[in-house]
Amino acid sequence: MELDDVLRTTFSARDFTSDPLPDATLYRILDRARFAPSGGNRQGWRVVVVRDRATREALAALNVPAAKRYAAQAQNGENPWNTIDPPRVDAATIERTTPPARLTEAVLKAAVVLVICVDLKVVASTDSELERVGVISGASIYPFAWNVLLAAREQGFGGTITTLAVAEEPKIQALLGIPSHVAVAAVMPLGRPVKPLTKLKRKAVHEFAMLERWGGPPLAAGR
Repeated sequence: MELDDVLRTTFSARDFTSDPLPDATLYRILDRARFAPSGGNRQGWRVVVVRDRATREALAALNVPAAKRYAAQAQNGENPWNTIDPPRVDAATIERTTPPARLTEAVLKAAVVLVICVDLKVVASTDSELERVGVISGASIYPFAWNVLLAAREQGFGGTITTLAVAEEPKIQALLGIPSHVAVAAVMPLGRPVKPLTKLKRKAVHEFAMLERWGGPPLAAGR
């Protein structure tokens, strides 16, 4: 596939056929993904490849607490899990909310699940002392995660970067034997999509790119 086609058609796949994703194909996908950039080229990514049904059921269950809050906040017109506005729904409402199946079942439907981690000992978290949630560490792992999806697309497979289970990170670490200094960045189901999408909806460039300063004139084609 042409790069432009891959960039424009790599979507978040959550429904999969029963087709397997062989180890040889997965190896090719990861072999391409490993060329992602990372801070200092330290390549702190680690991947746990999960096929065992019981382990995947445990991962699906670990999605549930965060999925309940996500759904409850969304139903209340909020932007779920953002770190600026505290939830306007109480704990009791969250607990009785039924999480949508699409937020919990993808890891059961996929041919394989990748638990993508990053070794925090090799990540330069330059925003760690700011009074906001840290985001810089992600620069050393999410380009790799996205490369996995791009490489999978080229092979006819798909998946999505899910993070709800990460709210229960200590339990994931215990389940998979992950050391405490290794953060879980994503739980990624991969498989052959039931229905590949080719027309993705995204904001136009002028809606998010501005010139010179925040609130400056929008970047327009042809300037």
